Amino acid sequence: MLGAASTDLPVWARVSPGRAAHIARVTTMLMTWADAMAIDRAEAEEWRDAGRWHDALRDAPEAELRALTGDGHSAAALLHGPAAAIRLEADGERRAGVLDAVAHHTVGHPHWSRTGRALYMADYLEPGRPFKRPERAALAAQAPHDFDATFREVVRQRFQWSQEEGVEMHPQTTALWDAVK
Repeated sequence: MLGAASTDLPVWARVSPGRAAHIARVTTMLMTWADAMAIDRAEAEEWRDAGRWHDALRDAPEAELRALTGDGHSAAALLHGPAAAIRLEADGERRAGVLDAVAHHTVGHPHWSRTGRALYMADYLEPGRPFKRPERAALAAQAPHDFDATFREVVRQRFQWSQEEGVEMHPQTTALWDAVK
């Protein structure tokens, strides 16, 4: 396994201790799946790095996120992924799978590589989240054995929750749902 619990963050990261613990759980889950699925080393490294970096700016001030992204209209909670991807690319990250996974991990993307899909699932299924623990644990256990079906179910649950809560649906979320249903 490639340093499952490693949460080496860039110097520009803005992460609280609680967020660092979340990042470690997501990264550990991703590496556990990568090991169980026997994916090649390059893809496993993508999964690890996407997990480590997906929330690197989650605790950054809104003004910093808006300045980085140039986005003056999206909800503040949706900016940390794109901002982190911008910073990572400026630091020399070139792997499209990592950049796309980090940038879109909150809203989804219909054309993700397996790295983006794995991060989307692990971010939702990691055991530190307090809701639907038994159901999410079952999905997490299923992921390395039936990756695509697990991904569809996670997308369905996240989409359904958004509808039930009356959350405005991001166009990429709708496109992702349309791509997997």
